[in-house]
Amino acid sequence: MLLVEDDHVVRGAMLRSLTDRGHAVHAVGTALEALRRVAAETPDLVVLDLGLPDLDGSDALRMLRGITDVPIIIATARDDEQSVVRLLRAGADDYMVKPFTGAHLDARITTVLRRVGRASRNIQPVVHTVGGLRVDVGERSAHLDGEPLALTRKEFDLLAYLAARPGRVVSRRELLEEVWRQPSVGEDQTIDVHLYWLRRKMGESAAKPRYLRTVRGVGFRLVAPD
Repeated sequence: MLLVEDDHVVRGAMLRSLTDRGHAVHAVGTALEALRRVAAETPDLVVLDLGLPDLDGSDALRMLRGITDVPIIIATARDDEQSVVRLLRAGADDYMVKPFTGAHLDARITTVLRRVGRASRNIQPVVHTVGGLRVDVGERSAHLDGEPLALTRKEFDLLAYLAARPGRVVSRRELLEEVWRQPSVGEDQTIDVHLYWLRRKMGESAAKPRYLRTVRGVGFRLVAPD
């Protein structure tokens, strides 16, 4: 689990409380540290304080949702309904208004993890095959011509989304909304960077595509090679 809290006194108290209740916890004090940790290790859950020194917590939430789908519980002093609704729509799984006890936080964590676990068990295994590409959604693995592809979490999400719609043109906006969970437009560079690395790992390029084709001005599609 990852705890993101800039106040070292509060962070220490929460860390001790969660550790005493059997949780394995890493604690950081900035949004940048949180993004680095999540990208490198993918924790089971994130407890995110909104009052961070380097980035507003709502922006941090949006950026975290751009790289991971792990459960996120917001810890906030904002208790107005509009703020809460905005956070939940931005991708938070739950929220807690400060101050709260360690027992209360532990109960919320247990509830969120139980809910996520139940949802995972209800998902039927899905495997997409396009030409020599095989994408196993359940195991989160991808193979090309029998060889495993070493993909980041978001590269896999992108490939799986396109593989589930072979031959269909998928717009940039749809990818932002469905893969990155970002309803806003204007994040084209994010998609382009991930597609660049995905193509490199699949042994192709935008100039010489095999599977990943760009439909200029519209979006992308995944097809079997000719």
